[in-house]
Amino acid sequence: MTDNNSFIQTVKSAEIPWHRLTTAYGRATGFPEYFDVLSKMEDLEAINNAGEEVAINIEHQSTLWHSTPFALIFLCRIFKQALDRRKQNNIADYLVNELLELFIEIAEAINGVEKFEHADRLPYFSDLLKEEYLWSEEYDEEADELRYESDEVFPDDLFYSFYYYSHQVLLLCKPMLLGLDYERAKKLYELL
Repeated sequence: MTDNNSFIQTVKSAEIPWHRLTTAYGRATGFPEYFDVLSKMEDLEAINNAGEEVAINIEHQSTLWHSTPFALIFLCRIFKQALDRRKQNNIADYLVNELLELFIEIAEAINGVEKFEHADRLPYFSDLLKEEYLWSEEYDEEADELRYESDEVFPDDLFYSFYYYSHQVLLLCKPMLLGLDYERAKKLYELL
């Protein structure tokens, strides 16, 4: 587990092949730009747009995607920054609440999957980036659609790992939730 925690705490956005990770509506190519907008905490409209793009693409009807656990790494880092800035920055305070709402949706999806029998997870978080699991280097919408129509879009262990490693990331946020005066923080703490 130490290797996984180390990966979560040290991986850089540039080390993630976002353009090869699936989302609910395509690929995660634009995620680094969205994280940049969110981390600046300057423009409410830009934050809403970037946050919405990430949210609708990492969770859809309780389904998590290949990009979800990786996105959560950076969203949790942004969450921590927003917590630190919230008293001096109203936008940061707003972002804390919005991220809590998203984290709750993801935690509920994870808890839903955990109720059922599932495959074993991949041993290491970084295993999700093995070449055999990444999508093509060049985005081809038609080829991606054909792959989605195949019987096994994601091997069972890979698919379950989307949930397992998303949960591991959220668990690292759990200590930050203690003592927060947000109803959503209490709810998320209970879900984790």
